[in-house]
Amino acid sequence: MKLLFYSHFFVPSVGGVETIVLSLARGLAEMRTSSGEVPIEVTLLTQTPADNFSDSSLPLRIIRQPANAQLCRLIRTSDVIHVAGAALLPILFGLLFRKPVVVEHHGFQAICPNGQLFIDPPGAPCPGHFMAGHHAACLRCNKARGWFASCKLWLLTFLRRFLCARVAVNITPTVWLGNLLHLPHVQPVLHGLEILPPRPQSSATSSVPPVIAFQGRLVTTKGVRLLFEAARILRGQNRSFELLIIGDGPERATLEQLATEWQLSPHIRFAGRLPAGEIEAALARATIAAVPSLGGEVFGLVVAEDMLRGLPLVASDLGSFGEVLGDAGLTFRTADPTDLAAKLAQLLDDPALAAALGQRARKRVLDFLDRGRMIEDHARIYRGVLAASNK
Repeated sequence: MKLLFYSHFFVPSVGGVETIVLSLARGLAEMRTSSGEVPIEVTLLTQTPADNFSDSSLPLRIIRQPANAQLCRLIRTSDVIHVAGAALLPILFGLLFRKPVVVEHHGFQAICPNGQLFIDPPGAPCPGHFMAGHHAACLRCNKARGWFASCKLWLLTFLRRFLCARVAVNITPTVWLGNLLHLPHVQPVLHGLEILPPRPQSSATSSVPPVIAFQGRLVTTKGVRLLFEAARILRGQNRSFELLIIGDGPERATLEQLATEWQLSPHIRFAGRLPAGEIEAALARATIAAVPSLGGEVFGLVVAEDMLRGLPLVASDLGSFGEVLGDAGLTFRTADPTDLAAKLAQLLDDPALAAALGQRARKRVLDFLDRGRMIEDHARIYRGVLAASNK
């Protein structure tokens, strides 16, 4: 089977989509039959330049920034087309050439013009204006880009829905997202993680003061400002803690200034973007992981990664987070700093509960979020759509 995998973003770009696409594409390319044959020949197209990354280090063919004519040729000579995200041209060309197209939804582009299901400003989760037919609200939401750009995004959402309704399978990383999309041929496939050894059991209790860790891009949707508001509440309760911020982004300078204005600087350490090995070393000191996202999350890869580390978690009660976390962590009302502070205090005050949740979280990942299962589930879907197209 010749699989053409299209992902607009790919390594060396950093993000959840890039992480999952790399893991999945590599796993598919490394599959072997009992006789040692390669069942899936993977070619990956991306718009991300290689920079200093060595494509030859991966067991698949990578074509970067292809022209449209090259995209068409590759689609015509492939058996199955996998599109990571609702990218219009690969889906359109795949359907025109009557190829089985599989779309994996890594965002809300099929139900929200800005793809985030988030209103900024005022920085709040969107209740689903597009699907409810409140199109004036969608146009106002994106007016900061200019009215022409806002109208374009709005119209393209209709086109994405039209095309996604005609593909062979729409894959979603959570059942929750599938229910929101209201598209035919939806199959949920949970993301899978490569299993790593757990942290030493003493790590969560050895830090003095206790460390509350955040990892992610410093953008509005990730809720770092909300975490700072919760930290102010904890400080007002005379609690000792360190807030570790791992990551970088356009809001870093604003957040650093805010930490100074709110007199939180002694409690907050900005670590910036760290290499993978340094991230693990930094999180080995963490007592609690906080994931205060306000929206834009279809799965919550950072939630799953912290669960695998055995970290006790406090996360927003977004639908995707709730599905991934289950009963293996605490959730708080999205955008409510008082509730976030209360849940953080609960774990700070009850180390036994924190330890139990960390163990439960890791077990949940081992039981439900296995990388091998993710790869085989995708291979099964490809075999099914190819068989159906050959009938």
